[in-house]
Amino acid sequence: MRILRRTAMALVAGLVLSGSVGSARAAGGAGDVGYLGEQYHLRMHHLHTGESIDVVYRVGSTYLPEALAKLNYFLRDHRTQDESAYDPKEFDLLHELMAKLNRPDGVIDIVCGYRTPWSNAYLRHGTAASGVAQHSQHMLAKAIDIRVPGVTTAALRDAALSLHEGGVGYYPVSQFVHVDVGPVRRWSFRAGGD
Repeated sequence: MRILRRTAMALVAGLVLSGSVGSARAAGGAGDVGYLGEQYHLRMHHLHTGESIDVVYRVGSTYLPEALAKLNYFLRDHRTQDESAYDPKEFDLLHELMAKLNRPDGVIDIVCGYRTPWSNAYLRHGTAASGVAQHSQHMLAKAIDIRVPGVTTAALRDAALSLHEGGVGYYPVSQFVHVDVGPVRRWSFRAGGD
C-alpha cells in the first residue's frame, strides 16, 4: 500500500508541477484516488516580478515538496532574489481564505512575500512610521501581502479576520491585506507601504 501511495503521489506531483492540474485529474490523479484526499490548489500572480503560478501544493495531509519549492521561489525577495522556506500553514491560510471568499480557483495578487532583513530594513527607512514591522513575519517566511482581483480590500480583511488564524494587517491606502501565521492580532495602517 505504501509503494502504491508513493507511486500515485509521484504521478500527481509530476502532472501538477508540469502546469496541468486538469491533466492530473483526468489521468486518475489525486482527485480520483480516494485515499489520497483533497487537493489544495493556489493560483497567484506576483505584482513585482510579473510571474504567475498555478500549483497543487498539498494532497490530503501530504505537502508536495516540489510544489513547496516552486512556491518558495515564486515568493522570493524580489529585491535580492533570496529565497526562504515558507511555513506551509501560510499556504493553507491562503487556500482557506479563497474558499471563504467563494473563489477557490481565483487568483491572488502578491504584493510582497519573503523579505530578507536587508529588504525589511530598506522598507522601514529606520522608522515604524513606514508601516513595516522591525521583526516582520515576512522575514520568517510566514507572511504575505495580498490583493484579490474583484474583492475590496475591506472585504478581504474581513474574510481574513473571520478565520482567526494569525496576523491580519489592513492597508487601505496601498490596497492590500497582510496575512500571516504568527500570533493572532490585527492592525490598520493608513499611509502607503509595501
